[in-house]
Amino acid sequence: MRILHVYSGNLYGGIETFLRTLARERGRAPGLAQEFALCFEGRLSRELREAGAQVHLLGEARVSRPWTVWRARQALARLLERERYAAVVCHAAWPQALFGPVARANGVPLVFYQHDALNGRHWLERWAGATPPELILSNSRFSAGTLASVYPRAPYTVRYYPVSPPEVALEPEERTRLRGELGAGPTEIVIVQSCRMEAWKGHRLLLEALGRLRELPGWVLWIAGGAQRPAEARYQAEMEALASTLGLSARVRFLGQRADVPRLLRAADIHCQPNLGPEPFGLAFIEALQAGLPVVTTAMGAPLETIDSSCGVLVPPEPEALAEALRRLIQDEGERRRLGAGGPPRAAALCEPAAFLRGLEEELQGLAARRRA
Repeated sequence: MRILHVYSGNLYGGIETFLRTLARERGRAPGLAQEFALCFEGRLSRELREAGAQVHLLGEARVSRPWTVWRARQALARLLERERYAAVVCHAAWPQALFGPVARANGVPLVFYQHDALNGRHWLERWAGATPPELILSNSRFSAGTLASVYPRAPYTVRYYPVSPPEVALEPEERTRLRGELGAGPTEIVIVQSCRMEAWKGHRLLLEALGRLRELPGWVLWIAGGAQRPAEARYQAEMEALASTLGLSARVRFLGQRADVPRLLRAADIHCQPNLGPEPFGLAFIEALQAGLPVVTTAMGAPLETIDSSCGVLVPPEPEALAEALRRLIQDEGERRRLGAGGPPRAAALCEPAAFLRGLEEELQGLAARRRA
């Protein structure tokens, strides 16, 4: 069975990490041949090729320039006419809006992979809603609960993202060296946040909580994830200024965009991403669990499905509650070890790649069977 994943490809975050994982793990499902069609060259296209995947470029498309959308649609139409695919999978509302009609016009089964919560109010969601898919794959039960605002009648199933096991363990000497390079002493507790530089990811809440722990010795914070757009650059500057105002500049490291996040996680001691809004899934949390880190986050969205008392701590989105949870983990090595030990089995139970790919193949075979019926 041959399928085509369609996406923009100009940024890098959770969706991009998910698509890279599909490319790297494709050998686990030999009956499922996966190819990728992107509009933009960049880190994602490079990593997909490095993983050995076939990448088709449709050309840069911007809604503000309608002729570029027309050209990209024509490129996809030619590809679908030339090649035979069992399904086209559009990832997120933008590709669904632009390219769903092309798949439909060419008679190829259309699948929408829901990566975000929907509300039906944004113009892009309304545009995407004009072309209902034959199947929706949602990344969490929380996300699926918002589908009715755009696709009230389309069938759906929930598929948590697959997360690949680490390729290489971080040896103790390398761990010590990496921590030293990033300003952490051998006995300091490293808290890490790794995500897009966006306000709802909770950087401000985390800094405000740590401001309450300013007098508590023995901890540092690494913030991994650099600005990719002008608004994110302004936000990062605000967070750097806030760290200074709170007297935390010497203990907070803004690491920028990193390609070695798995190494960072294995060099840290606690993962904390205290979202201010519901997380549709939270790939960063699963990666942290897999790395054996206790996870601290806010009690909303998909983490209510994935983080439990065996591996993490859920708190209300308030500085005092977050500060207290972090204080306990900083001071209690036994609790850090207990929660850290619960992470890998929890991640495997939720996000094992082979199970995901078998499920994906079964869903697409079922779609093909319904079409033939």
